[in-house]
Amino acid sequence: MSGIELNALSPEQRDALILDHMGLLHHIVGQLFVDIPGGIEREDLEGYAMVGLIAAADSWDPSRGLKFSTFAYSRIRGSVLDELRRMDFLPRGRRERVRELDRYVQSFEQEHGGRPSPEQIATGLGITEPEVDEILQSARAAMRASLDDGPSSDLAGLVSDPRCEDPSGTAEWDEMRELLTEAIQSLPKREQSVITLYYAEDLLLKEIGEILEVTESRVSQIHSRALYRLNTFIEARTGST
Repeated sequence: MSGIELNALSPEQRDALILDHMGLLHHIVGQLFVDIPGGIEREDLEGYAMVGLIAAADSWDPSRGLKFSTFAYSRIRGSVLDELRRMDFLPRGRRERVRELDRYVQSFEQEHGGRPSPEQIATGLGITEPEVDEILQSARAAMRASLDDGPSSDLAGLVSDPRCEDPSGTAEWDEMRELLTEAIQSLPKREQSVITLYYAEDLLLKEIGEILEVTESRVSQIHSRALYRLNTFIEARTGST
């Protein structure tokens, strides 16, 4: 298709382009759905994503040399996030709880010189551990959706996927990989299982839930808690904040 001019695609070519990239659509939805609190169905996200994929197919200019998958990625993801922001998917009450947890984490660090564990957060805020999991999940959702009143950069870092920006094979990559391995081994058994099944085995949340005999939403919450622990562990070992 590299020689086709903009808007020169036939309806059949356009439809084929869309069908050929349904895998990309499902991949993006899977990435975003892991962070979305309950109340929104995967099928809804796929509908929003399809709007973005169709728009990408209608506006792609192959003469510019940009691969369609690269061009479509940002439009599919942006279409989903725009709709989530429009529908205010994270109620104000949940955002306030994120801010409350955020303030507690910062206050605890100033007083004790380190991040509190999820159990310490529960005790400090007078809530249950599952409630802490829900708030961490909400913080991750707000961060991924780039909400204006989302978590602070500190809390956002604690619920992000820990990763090294250096290419594999460098000393920095090898050091981070060893540190992540040690951090994962330090996790409680259920959190370790979720992280391993999600990242190493590449299973869907629904599939992990079937293995652990919990709901897909609960797996997402455990995932957020595990990321918080991993980043806290890495911070403590590297001295970064």
